[in-house]
Amino acid sequence: MHDHAPSDCPAESAHNHAHAHGLAHTHDHAGHAHHQHHADMATADARRRVVLAALLTGGFMLAEVIGGLLSGSLALLADAAHMLTDTGSLLLAWLGYTLSARPADPARSFGFGRMKVLAAFTNGVLLILLAAWIVWEAVHRLFNPVEITGGLMLGVAVLGLVVNVMAFAILHGGEHKDDLNLRGALWHVAGDMLGSVAAILAAALILWQGWMLADPLLSILVAGLALFGGVRIVRESGHILIEGTPHGLEASRIIADLKEHVDGVSDVSHVHAWALTESRPLVTLEVITRPGANAESVRRAVKERLAHAFGASHATVEVIGEVSPSAA
Repeated sequence: MHDHAPSDCPAESAHNHAHAHGLAHTHDHAGHAHHQHHADMATADARRRVVLAALLTGGFMLAEVIGGLLSGSLALLADAAHMLTDTGSLLLAWLGYTLSARPADPARSFGFGRMKVLAAFTNGVLLILLAAWIVWEAVHRLFNPVEITGGLMLGVAVLGLVVNVMAFAILHGGEHKDDLNLRGALWHVAGDMLGSVAAILAAALILWQGWMLADPLLSILVAGLALFGGVRIVRESGHILIEGTPHGLEASRIIADLKEHVDGVSDVSHVHAWALTESRPLVTLEVITRPGANAESVRRAVKERLAHAFGASHATVEVIGEVSPSAA
């Protein structure tokens, strides 16, 4: 973990160092504070949305369980199981938002920001496990078909679709594009919404043709969609948890950009880029200046370039002067 990074202030006289350090941090943290305020507002909105969606899905889940047991429909029971995991995932997402809002402390210099990512990862794993369970049950039903009450199944599935559409609309209204936690919850509800559609189609085929195999076959289709969402969320959140390099922040790209666009930069090395959350990239690097270049001016220019060109508002930059061959 990159909890600690080298100092990014150049070695100057005590008076100049204090003066430059104060100016630099006044400038550097203004944009970061604005970004953090926006992120806090988005998190509060997302937290409200997942609670509302959890109340909807959790309330209707009981009705689907009863309907599935009475009708004998695997599609309804699978959808009810999906709604159970939806409710759990939404509550887990809420917990992630709540914990991530806690401030940093001496033992956790970055606070609990990654709890949102961890919640998203857990939700992705739950989606994969849910898909596996549905497929297992569906294959069993293919070899051992059971009688299904199509009318009851259809009525419950239609009501389930209405509830799922409402929950999806609530979640989709949030800023989900750059929020893995909200996207994980959204995938759960989207899969459940499609599960309700599949249950409606299966009920219609059973009522129209008496084709009982429509129930497990369409359940497998829903499982495939849940698996797709789960794998995608696990891959993206897992990349953050192992501190993988965010897309667009590859070391070679940063080095080439800074050498081209920042005056006074001779070379860039020791570049490390990772992310605390999906919307908060972090960068540390070392810059070697050209002879005669002002170290503090270069440092501030590099930080500004990283913020504007790469979206990395939190960067630690160490600046050293170019070493002549004779001195080396």
